[in-house]
Amino acid sequence: MKRLQARLVALRYLLATAWPIVLITAIGLAVAYQFVEPEPPRRISISTGSENGAYYAYAQRYAALLAGKGITVEIMTSAGSHQNLERIENGEADVAFVQGGIALRAPDDDEEAGPLRSLGSVSYEPVWVFYRGAQRVDRLHQLDGRRIAVGEEGSGIRGLALQLLEANEIPANSPNLLPLAGLNAAEALQQEQIDAAFIVAAQEAPVVQVMLRSPGLRVVSLSQADAYLRRFPFLSKIVLPRGVVDLVRDVPPRDTVLLATTANVIVREDLHPAVAGLLLQAMSEVNGRGGFFQRAGEFPSYKDQSFPLSSDAARYYKSGPPFLQRYLPFWMAVLVERLLVMILPLLMLSLPLLKFAPALYSWRVRSKIVRCYGDLKFLENDLRRHYEPACQQEYVQQLDRIENDASTLNIPLAFSDLLYTLREHINLVRDELRRLAADHDKDNRE
Repeated sequence: MKRLQARLVALRYLLATAWPIVLITAIGLAVAYQFVEPEPPRRISISTGSENGAYYAYAQRYAALLAGKGITVEIMTSAGSHQNLERIENGEADVAFVQGGIALRAPDDDEEAGPLRSLGSVSYEPVWVFYRGAQRVDRLHQLDGRRIAVGEEGSGIRGLALQLLEANEIPANSPNLLPLAGLNAAEALQQEQIDAAFIVAAQEAPVVQVMLRSPGLRVVSLSQADAYLRRFPFLSKIVLPRGVVDLVRDVPPRDTVLLATTANVIVREDLHPAVAGLLLQAMSEVNGRGGFFQRAGEFPSYKDQSFPLSSDAARYYKSGPPFLQRYLPFWMAVLVERLLVMILPLLMLSLPLLKFAPALYSWRVRSKIVRCYGDLKFLENDLRRHYEPACQQEYVQQLDRIENDASTLNIPLAFSDLLYTLREHINLVRDELRRLAADHDKDNRE
């Protein structure tokens, strides 16, 4: 029973010592929690384009990779880049494919960019300008006055085509600029209903293959390509080598210089960093291989700077995937990352506190004994300096009170030696009091 009481006393002191540490740690934990990212969403949406387009195909492959990580991707078809941009600006989609040059913003103007950020470009989108006629065309200004298909209203093709034509003093409101696109434009050009057509599509796209192999149709090889790059930084120059379409028939008959825009993955600024990291890994796997116009590893990259680069993408391009995601399953890595944000500050706060705890515990126990020593020392000084024989009984009562207080102290057994030492010192003062009383009596008798 006595052992149990002694343990309870020690526990009481321990708890009295621990509560400030617990309080400080809890405050630190609450502060650290403010910096913990919420759990990644289990579902995101991507706005693409038509089901026959490259954007839709990319999104399907991204969705398959993200599904393996436990994230469902909703693929939303659209009329093109303009609608994709509207959806993501309005919060109707989390991710969107946007053609380069659709939104011309300064790359470092975060206010104008609003909540949108770029994860990077994933492929080139060649700008093909097909035309009919025996006379060779190598400058867009030579198409002035001809009937030109520039894409449907609201499409990315139309916006780009009008920019290029206006740079060549062909006004956007010209009646010769017709809202035809894709296979419809190809058919109209083959039937001589129009004289030229802008097509933005990959080399392997059916509409491009049809027009490359159609008799009487040619591709504009731009002699001023470098000048366009200076005026339109979102464009790149690519070359279609001679004979690459058909070696036997030598199609095309010469190297053809083309302009190319890029397909860009745009996200909202508040997209969860873990999801952004997964998307970047999917982009690397799907779009990182070599292609007709691109080198292996060239994509994804930050080519079109119409939107500021996401901070998550900047870290990815510099250092690759997050360290934990390289070695742990996705959701486990996310859990560990979230815990580390809380545990590391907690450890940094707890270690010095725990180091200080033994001293605090010892101080709390010793403080009660020190109070008794204070009373004893005050009494001893009073006896030595101002001893009054008439107050003998009062001195004895004070010593008895101090001794009684010391006897009733509940302190852990590990500090019992301090208690016994205190009682010895009380007896020393008691002996001093007796000596003073005896000396006074002796003086009186003499």
